[in-house]
Amino acid sequence: MNKRGEMLTGLVIAVFLVLVLSPILYNFAVGNARSVPDLKPPPGGEKQCVESKEWMRGNHMQLLFDWRETVVREGNRTYRASDGKEYNMSLTSECLSCHTNKDEFCDQCHDYLKVKPYCWDCHIVPPKENA
Repeated sequence: MNKRGEMLTGLVIAVFLVLVLSPILYNFAVGNARSVPDLKPPPGGEKQCVESKEWMRGNHMQLLFDWRETVVREGNRTYRASDGKEYNMSLTSECLSCHTNKDEFCDQCHDYLKVKPYCWDCHIVPPKENA
């Protein structure tokens, strides 16, 4: 009877481990890990974004949403960054003045993360720079 309990406990642990580790084992076996996008800083643009690069990576969509709500609902167009500098809350005149190549900047991350932002439903896609 004692052996039966130990065997059942071992079986439950084994099943649990297989279920938990199966996604990792599958990705290891398939080997199709995607490489992280290598974003280039905007050529000739500002070296500093409205917030730090690390902050923007995780929060840019919330920032754009907050800007939209503030401009449309409150009529306020001035954003004060954490460093005290003021910016115009505008995707077109602020963000796209530096990030002019949507394919090489925006789309790389959005494709990597498999998200489809709706920014371009209202905003005009910036023309590609002539290199």
